[in-house]
Amino acid sequence: MKPKSSASSETAANLDRKKRLAEELRANLQKRKAQARSRRTGEADSRPEGIAAAAGQSETDG
Repeated sequence: MKPKSSASSETAANLDRKKRLAEELRANLQKRKAQARSRRTGEADSRPEGIAAAAGQSETDG
């Protein structure tokens, strides 16, 4: 019995998943590059992420 090639045995769901993961990876890479550029120029990141954003507070709240 001849084994199936991986390309022909993949389902549409697997292909959709791979496509989605590739897009997420690309978006993550772009975000990391933007962070690196902002750190290199000495500017602060303007992302509302992290502990302060999760708690619903701004960083200036004490």
